Amino acid sequence: MTSPRPTHSQPTRWLRVGIPVLLVLIWLVGGSIGGPYFGKVDEVATNDQSSFLPQSADATQVSERLPDFLGADTIPAVVVVTGEGALTDDEFASVQTLSDDIARIDGVQDGVSPPILSEDGEAMQIFVPIDSSGEVRVVVEEIRTMLSEQLPSALDGWVTGPAGFTADLVKGFLGIDGLLLIVALLAVFVILVIVYRSPLLPILVLMTSLFALCVALLTVWWLAYAGIVVLNGQVQGILFILVIGAATDYALLYVARFREAIGTGARRWEATTQAWRGSFEPIIASGGTVIAGLLCLLLSDLATNRALGPIASIGIAFSVLSALTFLPALLALFGKAAFWPFIPKHGVVSIPDDLMQPQGRASESRGSGTEPQRTTTFWPRQARFVARHARQVWIACTIVLLVAAAGLLQLKADGVPSSDLVLGASQARDGQDVLGDHFPAGSGSPAYVIVPEEDVVDAVGVLADSDGIESVATAAEDSPTGQAGVTIEGGAAVYVVAGPPGAEAPAPTVSEGDVLLIATLTDAADSVAAEDTVRELRASLDDAVGTGTALVGGVTAIDIDSKDTSIRDRTIIIPVILLVILLILMLLLRAIVAPVVLILSVVLSFGAALGVSALVFNHVLGFPGADPSVPLYGFVFLVALGVDYNIFLMSRVREESLVHGTRPGILRGLIVTGGVITSAGLVLAATFAALGVIPILFLAQLAFIVAFGVLLDTFIVRSLLVPAVTYDIGRAIWWPSKLWRRGVDAAAPMPETGQVLSDEPGFVADDSHPLTREEYRRTLES
Repeated sequence: MTSPRPTHSQPTRWLRVGIPVLLVLIWLVGGSIGGPYFGKVDEVATNDQSSFLPQSADATQVSERLPDFLGADTIPAVVVVTGEGALTDDEFASVQTLSDDIARIDGVQDGVSPPILSEDGEAMQIFVPIDSSGEVRVVVEEIRTMLSEQLPSALDGWVTGPAGFTADLVKGFLGIDGLLLIVALLAVFVILVIVYRSPLLPILVLMTSLFALCVALLTVWWLAYAGIVVLNGQVQGILFILVIGAATDYALLYVARFREAIGTGARRWEATTQAWRGSFEPIIASGGTVIAGLLCLLLSDLATNRALGPIASIGIAFSVLSALTFLPALLALFGKAAFWPFIPKHGVVSIPDDLMQPQGRASESRGSGTEPQRTTTFWPRQARFVARHARQVWIACTIVLLVAAAGLLQLKADGVPSSDLVLGASQARDGQDVLGDHFPAGSGSPAYVIVPEEDVVDAVGVLADSDGIESVATAAEDSPTGQAGVTIEGGAAVYVVAGPPGAEAPAPTVSEGDVLLIATLTDAADSVAAEDTVRELRASLDDAVGTGTALVGGVTAIDIDSKDTSIRDRTIIIPVILLVILLILMLLLRAIVAPVVLILSVVLSFGAALGVSALVFNHVLGFPGADPSVPLYGFVFLVALGVDYNIFLMSRVREESLVHGTRPGILRGLIVTGGVITSAGLVLAATFAALGVIPILFLAQLAFIVAFGVLLDTFIVRSLLVPAVTYDIGRAIWWPSKLWRRGVDAAAPMPETGQVLSDEPGFVADDSHPLTREEYRRTLES
């Protein structure tokens, strides 16, 4: 097969080799520098939920001021010990010894409480303050090891409380650096080997993704180190998966163009330039759309959402850059050998002369100089099916998606207890259950109330009257335990501590004229009952001492403020994302109708994915609910990434329509992009599904929503719904652009071949892709 000769001058051989080599070297250097940072993420990451709240939230303000009252910035752990019945004196003594040993652990602050016996005499608890700026998980694990080694065989012990749950959460994220990446990369490699049947090409594509991730991580690490962004395990995991999936998708689009050029006989450099020109606009548009959608998260009040926007955008930017520089350089060096042993030998499959011809006949590529392809392959048959039954297809798809979306009525996305965030075994969750059997369930996770000193009496009265409060104390630095009980007698606050009769009562710690009240909750801090109690306290305190005078914080308050902020975020951000993406599609396609149709298809697909996910979560997996941010994250990724496939498809449809008319262009676009979109969808679904290996509820739910939604988008929306509805609408989808005004309606068929030639400039005849008389008649009727 003779290679087509270029009509323009080419760079010298040294440049044709030197430019790719230079690009490869640059990426190799960037990857080698960024690679070691995978093991350093913990140095700049935080999983403290309070750090993600807006500064205006009550819980944030309380968290920032707690060290003023309690001394060092600590996070409490609760050690609970039970036996086989009432505890003996010897068992109590052994727990006392344990308490003394715990106090000597590096990372445990002063103020470890003595063992506190429950009213039923069957359990003891120890409050352990842990330095929140240190390695909380390491300290908790050391305490747990001490429990297993030092407690008598008749006693069982657990570490729970905020520190215990933090340790379990951090432990759940430990697989992100290794297991998650291995699973994602392995899944992508297997899919690419099956699709391309080549051992080398998948490696080149994965190198594109992996090096993009290395450089993105390097950039994000230094931004987090400088305090510009907040990085946690959740954002880290999403960054890894997003870059691997998106970079691979963009790489597959370039590979499809390169393979197409190689199949027509182009040499390496010619194929590279043709592929780059053909893929540049859709890749840039796709990446830009995803980045624009992600940056809408900057409107969030939650720091973790605001951080995800720029962090993920950085990942997408390097994914685009890698797909347009690193991969072209690699393929320019390897050429057709990258596809070995199945070297491409023909170009784009052509639409048959007669769409209604019997299956099994080959489509003759007259005059094209390329090997004819049979029309019985999947995508030509799919195009034929869409052409014959366009209206029935899109109506049926719409009905199916609407039925699936009805599952949204069962979606429970109003938050879940923090004890349910970790899937599988959790010692903190088990310990909290045991704690609730013998002590107030809120022990170790109290509600903190900061109130002016002159309003203490009114505030204590409100707390004492609440059925959800077990006891009230105040921070007192003069007390051996750091706290003093407080009651109201004769209209005045009375502070008491355990000690001999006549002992002097300590004074409360006062900071900036305020006092810290510590209210032990009757219910578990992450329960709905505790949330109701805190909400009622806030309202009652506003009435008693004035709106905004008393600040209520603590674990429960942090959960409440996080959930309320997440609900507010998704209500505002989702419409903004839709508007931004709609405007981008209008600019890209230079039309109004097509972008509106595409946005509606994406919204319908998202609704169906979320509806099915709700049913699976509730009735198959038995999840307790979902965080309010789950629908927002699912929407961001499904809509932004789903639009990627719309752009892949419709940018090619527009390109083909300029030459062959709208309806033939739709069918050609479907045939040409069907394989690459399907491959990209499978890759993206597999990478997001890999998030399921991390035993965190949020990531497991996000993994299912996005993976299922991408498959739905790939096999239903992009393969059937969008081609069918646009085919049914006809050239009106390009309204009000020039393509709509100068459509194929003015063309006239050639008597011998039935081919359509346009009277407008910019349309060309193509003997290998004629319209049938029936196709032409349908085009005129549009």
